[in-house]
Amino acid sequence: MLQERIEPAWIDAFEAVLRRCALQPGDTVAILGESQSRPVLVELARLAAARLGAPAFVLTLPSVFGAAGEPVTRSTGASPAIQQQLPVIAALQACTLVIDCTVEGLMHAPELPAILQGNGITQPRIVYVSNEHPEALARLLPDDATEARVKEHVKRLRGAKTMRVTSPAGTELSVSLQGAVVGGNWGSTTRPGTLTHWPGGLVLAFPAAGSVSGRLVLAEGDMNLTFKRYIERPITLTIEHDYVTHIDGGGVDAELLRSYFAAWGEKEAYAVSHVGYGLCEAARWDSMALYDKRDFNGTELRAFAGNFLYSTGANETAGRYTRGHFDWPMRDCTVSLDGAVVVDAGKVVA
Repeated sequence: MLQERIEPAWIDAFEAVLRRCALQPGDTVAILGESQSRPVLVELARLAAARLGAPAFVLTLPSVFGAAGEPVTRSTGASPAIQQQLPVIAALQACTLVIDCTVEGLMHAPELPAILQGNGITQPRIVYVSNEHPEALARLLPDDATEARVKEHVKRLRGAKTMRVTSPAGTELSVSLQGAVVGGNWGSTTRPGTLTHWPGGLVLAFPAAGSVSGRLVLAEGDMNLTFKRYIERPITLTIEHDYVTHIDGGGVDAELLRSYFAAWGEKEAYAVSHVGYGLCEAARWDSMALYDKRDFNGTELRAFAGNFLYSTGANETAGRYTRGHFDWPMRDCTVSLDGAVVVDAGKVVA
């Protein structure tokens, strides 16, 4: 197991990301953490900001845990730590840059729009540092090539009306992109009022209600990032008007899905959150096998080039909110936009 201590190379990595986020001497920087945040990430962020002449203040909130009997939440992208506390929101609104070191991140947190709106004088930008071991973050620094690739595919995704996904395992999925909210992430941002996450390298669409139907087959070697395990026996999901309506398959993988979905006791947990594909050439699909679960959050697997990413859970575009969430990066899929292939059997088309 890798040790979590300060290493010069890891400070260098954080400094490189903050430079790409255009951090300047004298900028107001907040490092947002919680009691269960990985301490080494908070400290690396603080040291890197200080190197650039922007001393940061650290805001540490109590972590929020579910009540007795509630399902365990993992990999939601919606940290509950802020709890709508107005002084916390106001403090973050007044910053130039927020380095988000919460466990789940603010990507889908209900307070995010207010924070990004700013206070009328300052409008912050946010970089979420995924809850990975620093060794993984240092391997996956943002770069010009990934940024250019993501920007190009965001344009293609925004210009498309339909997405079609197929695979040798039997996936046959149709996604209407009419009314979808489309975005991309390359691991850094310089624009006020935006959020990025590190590692980056993927494009996503949050479909409007009633946009997704078909068959999704999770094949051997695909990934369940909520459980941090590779799929060992195929699972077939029937999706009708956004919702998983049938889960077919034997073995523990299918049983875990059925159990966790049902634990939420709500229909929205079965609905699509977002769809997209990875574009990061440096990311590896096999990296999960090399880390202990506590060291690993899995953003690398969401971003590895050529994966198709299907997620269930919260989708603000469709007016749905739930704490239940699955992320399934899938290999060997073919993704087409209005008939033009952008990912061919798991390989990004140049």
